[in-house]
Amino acid sequence: MAITPLYDRILVKRLEEEEQKIGGIIIPDTAKEKPQQGEVIAVGGGKILDSGERQKPDVAKGDKVLFGKYAGTEIKYDNEEFLILREEDILAKIV
Repeated sequence: MAITPLYDRILVKRLEEEEQKIGGIIIPDTAKEKPQQGEVIAVGGGKILDSGERQKPDVAKGDKVLFGKYAGTEIKYDNEEFLILREEDILAKIV
């Protein structure tokens, strides 16, 4: 992976949700909401505190996380879509 997030930013790939059929109706991709969970692909070095020390992120590569619906910035790299989030945009880790 050639993308390395800086500071407290985290690179996430959205996890695809299973296709749901409601009463035999298939909802097209354009009408579906984007999933709010993903897998951490890369993690920055951490936030720099006022004291000059670096606070390491609470998540690591490979963790599955939940994030806000409108959080982060979507990017496209090597024909894949990723999301760059700040650590504070991550709501929870999925264990």
